[in-house]
Amino acid sequence: MHSPINDNTPDRLFMPALSGFYNGFAQPAGWVLLRLFVGGALVIEGWPKIIAPFAQTGFVESIGFFPGWFWSPLLALINFFGGFALMAGFLTRPVALANAVMLGVTWWFHYTHPYGDALLTQAGIDAVKAGSETLLTPDGARRLADGGAAFLHQVQDKAVFLSAIWAVATLLFAGYGGGPLSVDRHIIKREF
Repeated sequence: MHSPINDNTPDRLFMPALSGFYNGFAQPAGWVLLRLFVGGALVIEGWPKIIAPFAQTGFVESIGFFPGWFWSPLLALINFFGGFALMAGFLTRPVALANAVMLGVTWWFHYTHPYGDALLTQAGIDAVKAGSETLLTPDGARRLADGGAAFLHQVQDKAVFLSAIWAVATLLFAGYGGGPLSVDRHIIKREF
């Protein structure tokens, strides 16, 4: 049975001559690139958690994950080492599923806990307004006329959207595996 993600048989394509290119190069290379980018981003995000594995103990407990001393290092491991495993395509499905759950919780947190005005201090607003001619271009000063609230809203949106994109990408790997150029399929020759 063919997966809909790689069913590039000549009879299904508008340009049948491209089936060899799609199957032999484009899809395997696409899977590798996506794995490298998503896994690499997880490694970069996970590094600060690895060097301070208990730093998020209070945070994870504040969103209902007890005991924090267990969840904080576990999430660091899933994030950091899971990113390397995803990059290699090693144990792709379970690693991707664990990261998808973590990223789903991250998305939920960013969506339900917006930054709000708490990060905008009156001192910061006054400094921007007072130094707008020397610190910023006229366009930059106009964008910060609200004290940075619109910019903070953009930062919030990016946190929500990036968490969603990462969660969906890891769900894709959880469903379809690491692709033909993965340790799972190419070296071990078995997948979950």
